Amino acid sequence: MATSMLCRRTAIFSWAIRMVSPLKSYNPASSHCGLLHQIANYNPKPLKLNLKDSYIPDRESEKTPEWQKTAKYDRKLFGRYGSSSGIDPAKLWPSHAQLEEMIAEEREWNPPLQVMLKNVEAKTKEANAKLLAREKLVAANMAKMPKMVADWRKEKREAKQKLKDEKARRERLLAEARERFGYAMDPRSPKFLEMVSEIEKEEKKKRKLMKRRLKEEQSHVPPAASSADSSS
Repeated sequence: MATSMLCRRTAIFSWAIRMVSPLKSYNPASSHCGLLHQIANYNPKPLKLNLKDSYIPDRESEKTPEWQKTAKYDRKLFGRYGSSSGIDPAKLWPSHAQLEEMIAEEREWNPPLQVMLKNVEAKTKEANAKLLAREKLVAANMAKMPKMVADWRKEKREAKQKLKDEKARRERLLAEARERFGYAMDPRSPKFLEMVSEIEKEEKKKRKLMKRRLKEEQSHVPPAASSADSSS
């Protein structure tokens, strides 16, 4: 209501300014001074606003904003004007569903002290259990460390020895090929590879023959001799 009266006053003021605006035939300087003089002498009537009585919006009016028809605004009016607002305080109390929702939210964000202590205790136990498990894992790994280092060193020695043996075998095969063919050979040549295959077959036969002889010798040993050897 006060807004509409202020808008009407503003419109009247704008119309008055347009009415006293200078014509094209007038002198611009004198007309401008006259306009300023009229504006300076303008004395509008004060707005008839009732600021003493409480402002209660009309819920039935279409001009009333929707936010002034809500329960939140009714609580604000009742808190400001009390019973003179004409609002029934019983309607401002939340419903059972809203009250339960508020209680649940309060419990979630502000639980009782006992619940908070239990949660802290549970989190502390969980953190201690994780720390204990980690310490056990570290202790177990540290206990395995000497064996792991020894195994690593053993693998390193074996790999080094293997490379050394392969290098020696390769040199031996190259020397044997030089003696057999009378000249140095490329280890990637088919002739050299064929010679190596023949040598491997011969070595395999020799190993089988040695195994067979060893087995025959063990089978021909007399039982008395074997028992005597075991007793001694």
